[in-house]
Amino acid sequence: MDNNIGQFLAKRAFLNPDLEAVFDHASARRFSFSELNARANRFAHTAQNEGIGKGDRVAILMMNSVEFLEAFFGLAKIGAIVVPLNWRLVADELEYIIANAGAKMLLFSSEYSEQAIALQARTTPINSWIEVGESACSAPFVRNYDELVSAASTLEPVLAADGDDLLFIMYTSGTTGLPKGVVHSHNTMTWALITITSTADARFKDRYILALPMFHVGALTPVLANIYRGISTVVMRQFVPKIMWELIESERITITLAVPAMLNFMLQVPNFEQYDYSQLRWIMSGATPVPVTLMQRYAELGIEIHQVYGLTESAGAGCVVSPDDALSRIGTTGKAFFHTEVRVVDASGRDVAPGEPGEVIIRAPHNMLGYWNNPVATAETIRDGWLHTGDIALMDADGFITIHDRIKDMLISGGENVYPAEIEDTILGLDGVSEVAVIGQASERWGESPLAIVVRKNESLSAAQILQYCDGRLARFKLPKAVEFVSEIPRNPTGKALKRILREQFPGPAPE
Repeated sequence: MDNNIGQFLAKRAFLNPDLEAVFDHASARRFSFSELNARANRFAHTAQNEGIGKGDRVAILMMNSVEFLEAFFGLAKIGAIVVPLNWRLVADELEYIIANAGAKMLLFSSEYSEQAIALQARTTPINSWIEVGESACSAPFVRNYDELVSAASTLEPVLAADGDDLLFIMYTSGTTGLPKGVVHSHNTMTWALITITSTADARFKDRYILALPMFHVGALTPVLANIYRGISTVVMRQFVPKIMWELIESERITITLAVPAMLNFMLQVPNFEQYDYSQLRWIMSGATPVPVTLMQRYAELGIEIHQVYGLTESAGAGCVVSPDDALSRIGTTGKAFFHTEVRVVDASGRDVAPGEPGEVIIRAPHNMLGYWNNPVATAETIRDGWLHTGDIALMDADGFITIHDRIKDMLISGGENVYPAEIEDTILGLDGVSEVAVIGQASERWGESPLAIVVRKNESLSAAQILQYCDGRLARFKLPKAVEFVSEIPRNPTGKALKRILREQFPGPAPE
């Protein structure tokens, strides 16, 4: 049972018991690896006392916190399967995921007591309801986390899972239909940790700030890697740009991950230059292609942006830019991670020539086992051992990958492929633009034409100015035909623009 993710915490606690594992910013609590492991053991015994055993699914509806971490590791030790829930979802959406996963326990924090009460009134497989935090729920079916855990033992539980036993089911955001449950095992995540720590510039005793929600693989995998490598994690309950800068200074943060939208919001904090970020070696960024203009702004501050590419299905690992190439290869997402193979192929599965666009496919021991109870979707995505990502990219002769866009987001205008990310990157270079998303609208003349949807910093910026700025910076067939202004762009938790919603809001047709 050595290949158990929960056991990795126990091993780190044995090796470095007094090293700080977690600083929980919201509660101002600090925990060493020894203390975190003891708390994980308490929850492991608590879950067993509640009837949870190997293979049982436990749903977690919580913002980032030390309790999320200790529950995850405790459940891993006893072989239970964690189902992290997106706390932005409404009760109907949560009900679907809980039912689909067959979760027997719901662990929720006080701010989601209303959702818990709504769920309990429905037909779900949950028979154990545990609330974390000061009780906001007086319902008789709810148990208090602290009361249960404080009475449990700190002794190591008997490990009940390893290898190909399931570790968690993480549901995709469902931007194009019902969410699918991505299944990872102790093995796939062990390989993810080995792969990431052997590729990225992560060092023993680094200090990492966690700002993405842990129901996303871009947060959960790095936290697991931090414990595997002996790195301290500063946990933000949720992302707040100003607090991010404050913590980078006060906690002497050396490395972190932030999606492009977060990087953009951080630059909009008034006088952010006042904070001391001199010890920050790099910020990893992904989830969507990182605009070159954004990376250049950070480079001017002396902060390297290491673009990373990965999916929930690949445990977050695919490609990453190394420190050696961060500036010289700016705009690419680097080469394949260690223990990871990446190809760019055409519709027939044949490798395209260097510099030609194609679909990214990944083969690695950290790829998912499949989609939970969905063999059809699994077979569509994993073919001949390769994970088909649905992302369009170019690979140069040296193996560097440049992500263009999702296949479903690509436009075909006048017979030419148009990648919205390229147009978005260009428009972001215009002073006065805060955010931008580009979608296609039906065009009688061209088939499809780009529409730029912009959040502006001030009302004086006009559509004509944006169109004029693009003219000469983009080929004629790539030029947006119109601009619409909005107060905000709808995004999912990882910062991806929800273009399905934008297409509904601006159905077209495009102006001719």
